Amino acid sequence: MEEEVLVVPADVLFRSGEWFGLHTDVAAFQRILGDAQFLEYRPRSIVETDPSVKQLIPYAILRRAKEIFAYRRGKAGGENRLHDLWSIGVGGHICRDDGDVGETAYQTGFLRELDEEVSITGPFEQRIIGLLYDPRTPVGSVHVGVVHVVDLQGAVKARDTSLADAEFRTINSLLKDRERLETWSQFVIDPLADGRL
Repeated sequence: MEEEVLVVPADVLFRSGEWFGLHTDVAAFQRILGDAQFLEYRPRSIVETDPSVKQLIPYAILRRAKEIFAYRRGKAGGENRLHDLWSIGVGGHICRDDGDVGETAYQTGFLRELDEEVSITGPFEQRIIGLLYDPRTPVGSVHVGVVHVVDLQGAVKARDTSLADAEFRTINSLLKDRERLETWSQFVIDPLADGRL
C-alpha cells in the first residue's frame, strides 16, 4: 500500500498571505494543527508534485550547549534533490500510521522520525519555534518544515545511514559553511547564532 503523508492546504496555511523563509507565528500553526478539518493524509506520490497542498515535515535542530548536530545528506536518503548538502535538521514525513490527523498524530510522527534518524542519550526538551518555506525549488514548493529546537546534554548518534559525517559542530563553523547548507538550514542558522532561537 502506498504511503500517505500529512498535508495542509496551501490556502489554509497562507490564509494571511504567503511568507518565505523562517516564519515564527507558531500560534497560528498550532491552531491549524489542533483542528482536524484543516489536515488530511494524501498519497505521497501525488503530493510530491502538487503545490496546492504542503507536506508538514518536522525539522528538529539538536542543540547541546553552543553546538549543533549537523550532517551531510548521503545518497542513501530518500530525497535526491538534497544529496550532498549539509543539514542541521532531522525529521521526515508524518504518515497515516502515526494516527488520526491532528496534534497527537503530529507529535507521534515527530518522535518516531526523531527515533528513526538518531539515538539520543539522556533526556531532552523540545519546542516548536517556527515554520520553514522556500517555494523557489521543486522540493521546497511542496514541503513546509516545522522547526523544533531540541535541547539536550547527552550524546547523539546517527541511526539513518543517509546522515553522513554526522557530528556536533559550533555555530561559527556552520556559518563559515553557509553555502554548503541546504536552504532550510540557511534560514535558521543566523537566528541560532544571534540567540533568537
